[in-house]
Amino acid sequence: MHSEYVERQYPPLPEIRTVGIVGAGQMGSGIAQVAAMHGFSVRLVDISEDQLRQALAKIDYYLSRSVARGRLAEADKQAALARIATGQAIEFLKDCEIVIEAATEDERIKNEIFSALCPVLRPDAILATNTSSISVTRLAAKTDRPERFIGMHFMNPVPVMKLVEIIRAITTSQETYEAVCALARKLGKVTVTAEDFPAFIVNRILLPMINEAVYTLYEGVGTVESIDTAMRLGANHPMGPLELADFIGLDTCLAVMQVLYEGLADSKYRPCPLLVKYVEAGWLGRKTKRGFYDYRGEKPVPTR
Repeated sequence: MHSEYVERQYPPLPEIRTVGIVGAGQMGSGIAQVAAMHGFSVRLVDISEDQLRQALAKIDYYLSRSVARGRLAEADKQAALARIATGQAIEFLKDCEIVIEAATEDERIKNEIFSALCPVLRPDAILATNTSSISVTRLAAKTDRPERFIGMHFMNPVPVMKLVEIIRAITTSQETYEAVCALARKLGKVTVTAEDFPAFIVNRILLPMINEAVYTLYEGVGTVESIDTAMRLGANHPMGPLELADFIGLDTCLAVMQVLYEGLADSKYRPCPLLVKYVEAGWLGRKTKRGFYDYRGEKPVPTR
């Protein structure tokens, strides 16, 4: 016996004026900064008051740097900061026309957020996820608005990187897709549309390269420094793959590789055992001051 799919009747899409963001980490604070800079009201929510404080301090720091470099007027900086309001309760997002979930790359946590969020959201609001690898269709199916659910994958660091990957769930309506593409352009971003397959476009290509660099280290083909120097100077990459892994976070790299490995069942996506070991040790890269490099001194030093 199969259950028949019934399309819900939605109210018309609203004009997006207030952007809600769940998660005040690196990605969430970056999205908040960009949205505020482009004239949107921002509601930034995180369960940690300390995380919210850090996010505001980070945004203030980056905007102040732009003022010091003559790229931004002080008045514009103050106006942008004034557009950002923070809170710890999910109810704080009830008036947003779109909410972007930017929590940790863990499907269980994301689903918990959506089940708390859906009852308080406006019935006409769009729900977006900044997931870098998880099935958008599967996440959408757990919400009360699968037609108004979409993947909006920003690149890190958000204020610098121009790209947003737009990922349609099977259920995403055309009008939701068009509204989110238009929003991304208003945020000064360029969009590419990716099909809803594991890790989408950027991470499908980038993370196996990073994983292969870890294998190259694991097998003793090169040292941390030689691998990074080789790719910077031999392939013209701005950052070596192991340095980049530290920047992304080794836990995130591992999570994406696991999604690829499980989702595509191909041994070429098997996470390198050395990457697993670093994550088990809690050496997650820059955010924990140790990864493939040790960041506790004046300059980064390779850890192997």
